Amino acid sequence: MHVLVTAASKHGSTAEIAELIGAVLTEQGLDATVCAPGDVAGLDGYDAVVLGSAVYAGHWLDPAQRFAERHAAGLAARPVWLFSSGPIGDPPIPADHAVDARRVEAIAGPIEHRVFAGALHRARLGFTERALVAALRAPYGDFRDWAAVRHWARGIAQALTRVGT
Repeated sequence: MHVLVTAASKHGSTAEIAELIGAVLTEQGLDATVCAPGDVAGLDGYDAVVLGSAVYAGHWLDPAQRFAERHAAGLAARPVWLFSSGPIGDPPIPADHAVDARRVEAIAGPIEHRVFAGALHRARLGFTERALVAALRAPYGDFRDWAAVRHWARGIAQALTRVGT
């Protein structure tokens, strides 16, 4: 079973989550391809899709939204899982789903949409982004829960293995 794992990432933290998901799927015996949404020409040859996006100010990044719009018919024809990465801090800020994710959910009809905590590294941000972080009093740091990502990816692999048998 061939799975596409694609995620829009502004500073690389969400791409790292996608890479781990792909690695876990591969460890579980699936054939996973991990790439950026803009690098996907079509969904032919993929049996399932995991689509993710970093979340900024409550919104999915445009490349992930455009991917869902461009491949709506293909997404509707196969199992899809979505993930968002972005809440930071303890407790996470923001605590709710990304605003734009609801639209992507309506397009993709996912089996599940998981929200993972993200990372905010000062050195990776531009001046305007640092000013916004300061205004929001958002904490810097890496809040990603790698065990939760691995667990979720193993659950996807188990679901696909049941479907494929």
